[in-house]
Amino acid sequence: MSKKEWKNMFAFLGSLRGKHTDVLVSLVILSMLQAVRPFLSVILTGRLVDGVYEGAGIKELAGYAAAGVGGIFLMSAAEGIAIMFFNRKLEYMQEIEGAPLNKKSMAMDYEYLEDVEVHGKRQQIEQFGGWSLMSRMLHILNKLLVATVTVIMAVFVVFPMFIRCSRPVSQGLAGSWLMAAVFMAVILALVWAEFRTGGYFNDKVAETRKLISKHETRSKYYMDILSGYEKQKDVRLCKQQRLYEREFRDIADHMKNAVDKMAHFSVLDMFTQQSLSSLTGFLVYIFAGTMAIAGIISIGNVVTYAASILKFTDAVGSMAFFMNHLKRNAVFAGDYVAYMNLPQRKHEGMIPVEKRRDGRFSVEFDHVSFRYPGSESYVLQDLNLKFEIGRKMAIVGKNGSGKTTFIKLLCRLYDVTEGCIKLNGIDIRKYDYSEYCRLFAVVFQDFRVFSFPLGENVASASEADAGRAEDALERAGMGERCRTLPEGLNTCVGKEFEESGVTFSGGEKQKIAIARAIYKDAPFVIMDEPTAALDPESECEVYAGFDKMVGNKTSIYISHRLASCRFCEDILVFDGGKVVQRGSHGELEHQDGLYRELWQAQAQYYA
Repeated sequence: MSKKEWKNMFAFLGSLRGKHTDVLVSLVILSMLQAVRPFLSVILTGRLVDGVYEGAGIKELAGYAAAGVGGIFLMSAAEGIAIMFFNRKLEYMQEIEGAPLNKKSMAMDYEYLEDVEVHGKRQQIEQFGGWSLMSRMLHILNKLLVATVTVIMAVFVVFPMFIRCSRPVSQGLAGSWLMAAVFMAVILALVWAEFRTGGYFNDKVAETRKLISKHETRSKYYMDILSGYEKQKDVRLCKQQRLYEREFRDIADHMKNAVDKMAHFSVLDMFTQQSLSSLTGFLVYIFAGTMAIAGIISIGNVVTYAASILKFTDAVGSMAFFMNHLKRNAVFAGDYVAYMNLPQRKHEGMIPVEKRRDGRFSVEFDHVSFRYPGSESYVLQDLNLKFEIGRKMAIVGKNGSGKTTFIKLLCRLYDVTEGCIKLNGIDIRKYDYSEYCRLFAVVFQDFRVFSFPLGENVASASEADAGRAEDALERAGMGERCRTLPEGLNTCVGKEFEESGVTFSGGEKQKIAIARAIYKDAPFVIMDEPTAALDPESECEVYAGFDKMVGNKTSIYISHRLASCRFCEDILVFDGGKVVQRGSHGELEHQDGLYRELWQAQAQYYA
């Protein structure tokens, strides 16, 4: 592993410090118990064999057996408790691992949420299915610690044999370090071969797993489409069944080939590892038997030393195997660390926003230009305009003219590239961000309602003011519908979690989103295509009640339907990232320009 990979791994595990230090403590204790306990059996067995061979009495043999069995029982009991505690912690870590990721997602700069590379990092982190990344790392560290302690114990147990090898023996056999050194060199060569072949096949299996993961992602994408009743309408009406059948067959064929390939490498890996392990075991017992025949070690020591050497070789092989896994997971740990350490690029202001009951906040765009991160093209160029407090403003223009980007800048989802936006004469970047956001109630065209009770959807909180929520729904045109709901504001939106939930239509969901904006009671109300999902009657109802909905607040209304803008006092016409016209509907209708072209193009469809 590289220095960077080690650094990423330790940074990832560093998240356990503080609240979850007990996880690391339990990991160390469990690993020690798992490594040491098997040696008690090995040493006990060797001592009993020597006792029998030397003619020890029943009492002495029973004492050895009682001490060994008692020690093994106590360590097994302690190990069982440690395993139970550690496994509970693993399950707990698996459950809570998503919490810091989700917290980071909600706190990071909005631009990261539209960054494909950032999305890729999160998908890499979450690709382990039932295992969390932390669970996998802790499991691997457990195996590595066990292997490390086993190697140390094995060396400690076997060392006396090598001391004896240096002493001359009466049988004339070369009782020297040379024989032991040659033997250990052969054993280490076999262990190295096992390590190298294991690493090779492990890499091949990992490459194949990536292919399988890719096809599983495709499969999940199509399954999400087929499992949603709303998306199924398109599938059925557009006769897309054959298309999906073909895709699933293609995925199945690729998955079969990848699984067959992975099975091939797994079988070769298993055969190679078992062959090398068997050869190692054979040589160990040959060596230990030879030492016994030479009188260097006792018959009981043959069992003790041979078993210890085999545990040593198995532990070294295990270390190699899990180091490969650790290296692979260190890459994902790097993604986790990089994701969690994404810097805040937006300037963090400290000035509190002035508290005004009358909502008199003036906003000015001062030579504002903007391009998205990584792009050389400007979406907005040199905007200069002021909002007139308490007036209703409409923004119109062709697709891609910068309308929605204009709103993102106003709400400070992005910071401007050039120029500045001022609130009451002060650059908005100097204000406390959370306080600044409270000034805006927004209904985006890609709004979301959630599978929460209706009141919580409107209030965006776990507790809703019933009077305010009902008033907001009434003003949004949902009053009559709400009165028919059996549980009123406690009615769950959708049936995902509550069988008694109500499935609202697209238009009704849009009204709920509008009610959410009304409930917030912010000085600025922004509606991006707020009537796109409404029928003509409901749309007319929204237009007619717009004054009632927003009151004397400053409101911004974005729409492709120019007929819906006639109730606005001020209309901005966007084109190519610039405001090319501004005025009332009556003024712009009679001027040559883009607004008149758009109006006439749409007017022909109205009778």
